Amino acid sequence: MEFNGTDKRYNQFSEYLKNKFGAKVYKITLDAGFSCPNRDGSLSNRGCIFCDDGGSFSQAHSNKLSIEEQVNVGAENLKTRFKAQKFMSYFQAFSNTYKPVKELKKIYSSSLCRPDIVGLSIGTRPDCIDEEKLNLISSYASDYYTWIEYGLQSVHDKTLKKINRGHDYKCFLKAYEQTKSRGINVCIHVILNLFETYEEMMETAKTIADLEPDGVKIHMLCALEGTKLAEMYKNNEIEFMSEDEYVNTVCDFLEYLPTKTTIHRLAGNGLRTELVAPRWIGRKLDCLNRIDREFLRRDSWQGCRNGK
Repeated sequence: MEFNGTDKRYNQFSEYLKNKFGAKVYKITLDAGFSCPNRDGSLSNRGCIFCDDGGSFSQAHSNKLSIEEQVNVGAENLKTRFKAQKFMSYFQAFSNTYKPVKELKKIYSSSLCRPDIVGLSIGTRPDCIDEEKLNLISSYASDYYTWIEYGLQSVHDKTLKKINRGHDYKCFLKAYEQTKSRGINVCIHVILNLFETYEEMMETAKTIADLEPDGVKIHMLCALEGTKLAEMYKNNEIEFMSEDEYVNTVCDFLEYLPTKTTIHRLAGNGLRTELVAPRWIGRKLDCLNRIDREFLRRDSWQGCRNGK
């Protein structure tokens, strides 16, 4: 089975966007200076064990720039590098609904400052959303391809507690259902290798598959300098997957997901100076190619165990 007119055996989000908009759509990563209740003392001041000071931000722009400036700089850079024509504003760093609604409206609206912006994607936590915020975000959906990306990581509460996530699966499920009822697209983030067995990771895959989400983003657990996870790794409290193990686990995971679920990420974007382990994680193209080859070897595809 093929997806989006390509030889990929999974529903790659970038190709889905290309088909939808008639041109490749690039995300402009934005930092609006948000914090997180798991870092500012509201829940704790430690954060999740894997989160560094950048809050999963790519560091593409400085938050010293205004949102409009970040959008314009990002768009022009992507135009120069890739001849990009269309863009999505992507609020990535920390929890991007963790401010009052009036402030959120100014921030989100300011990111839609160019006619070539076709979408809006907002990364956040399920405990940082409410009816008023969802009403605001849904107001953009008639004019922009609008997404909320929820960091779930695992469906197992014992895992969420171990990584100091600060919320449980029930909290995520409530936020997911409220968001879907507004017609907002949802991308669910998961992390593999979170002190879990293979069977537990596949249980996350099956549980998410039953929700039939619009998108899924899969991360490989990695230790960055200055995080609790890096300390644990140095103290031999965790072992990371090899690239072979990760490739096989990703393919197994995808085989359970519905074919209509778009896949937003499967591999990292390159080695960072803060990376402690595993060192292979920065070889993005190699990892993606190996996933493609493994699907071919199996003669399987996303959704082949699902039937949807």
